[in-house]
Amino acid sequence: MPLPDRSLPFREWYDLLIKPSWTPEVATIGLVWSVLYPVLAVVSAAVLYQSLRHAWPRTLLLPLGLTLGTNLLFSPVQFGLRNFVLATVVVILVFLSAFWLCIALWPHSKLASGLLMPYVLWTAVASVLQLSLTWLNR
Repeated sequence: MPLPDRSLPFREWYDLLIKPSWTPEVATIGLVWSVLYPVLAVVSAAVLYQSLRHAWPRTLLLPLGLTLGTNLLFSPVQFGLRNFVLATVVVILVFLSAFWLCIALWPHSKLASGLLMPYVLWTAVASVLQLSLTWLNR
């Protein structure tokens, strides 16, 4: 089955894609992100603040920057370019950088690391979903 016409509005285009049976509803995905983004913002602010005041190592800024940067990049690639392969690469980088940040944070703040764990788990789910979309719509 060919991919839907890219000129369609995003929601129509997305609805026409072949999706795995376990794909969450769009509203559920939005709800999850609306909870995770504020948590990510709090953890990011803590990492930035503590790193700049030298309480935590500045090396934490690398996985944080990669996590935030790749997360920001995903939507334009997936929804703007509608490029499945590149979106798959980006979302896997989001997951890996978030996992790295979570592990790197653990010795400095178990609370911050723990707060980040749902984000890491969700990006793992998003990675598998994106891999599935890429495969099913090849």
